[in-house]
Amino acid sequence: MLGLLLLQVLASCLWLGHSEVVNSFETSCPQFFFREIPPNEALEPQKPAWICQRYKNQYYFATLYDRKMRIPVYSAYIYQPGPGKRPKTWLVEPQLIGPTYPKTMEKEWTLLNQYNVTLEKLSQSQAILHDYKNLTGLNRGHLNPNGHHDDYSSRMATFTLTNIVPQDEKLNGGAWNNYEQQTMIRMTQGCQTTYVIVGAVPGNNYIAKGRVNKPSHLWSAACCMVDNNYIKAWAVIAENDRNQVQLLTLGELEDTLTELYGRGQVSLFDSDCPRE
Repeated sequence: MLGLLLLQVLASCLWLGHSEVVNSFETSCPQFFFREIPPNEALEPQKPAWICQRYKNQYYFATLYDRKMRIPVYSAYIYQPGPGKRPKTWLVEPQLIGPTYPKTMEKEWTLLNQYNVTLEKLSQSQAILHDYKNLTGLNRGHLNPNGHHDDYSSRMATFTLTNIVPQDEKLNGGAWNNYEQQTMIRMTQGCQTTYVIVGAVPGNNYIAKGRVNKPSHLWSAACCMVDNNYIKAWAVIAENDRNQVQLLTLGELEDTLTELYGRGQVSLFDSDCPRE
């Protein structure tokens, strides 16, 4: 009996290690977080899904997904910018439907035609392409941007709808883009490895007839080791209806998010990342 129990525990551990939708980031894809410590529970929504974002049998980043709002809470990744083509194909997360579906992100077409998933069943579990059709003043805003990755597969992995929120069009193409493409280059000078977490605060408005939440704010925080004795961190936040990004300390962002989420004190990184 004990042997059978041990086998069941072992099997569940193996499943956790290889699954796409997982029980915790600490055990499944901790490598995307500074010192392997993800944000605390203060960001967790009512219906969370922890996704180790997997494309072609490799993990590229981690996303905490809000099943109810159908947007990511945050995506965490390692900053490795480089030149390359911008992908055009959008993917979805099969395992949000259920654990028997593929462990890697797939095209909607593949799920509908090769796995006999109905569009209704897919849409119950997450946002779909149709939700983002005919938007006015908004577009598909990456949390983890493809431009922060240096090869095609890692860029392709960011083109999943579980990494996308309805973002103000001017912000996405303006001040937020400037932060992603210019400020990040400046701030990461001297960094050995930069760990980034980008998130979205749920708002009061929706797209797609109430299916997908439009965030009230977008935010980003980074922490990096400059040398063996020096760690630095920085953060930004933007209201999702203004083309303006505010530069903050990590501590200021955590305090702001604590107020906005209202679920207790937010901690985004290991305590060694400076809050001042």
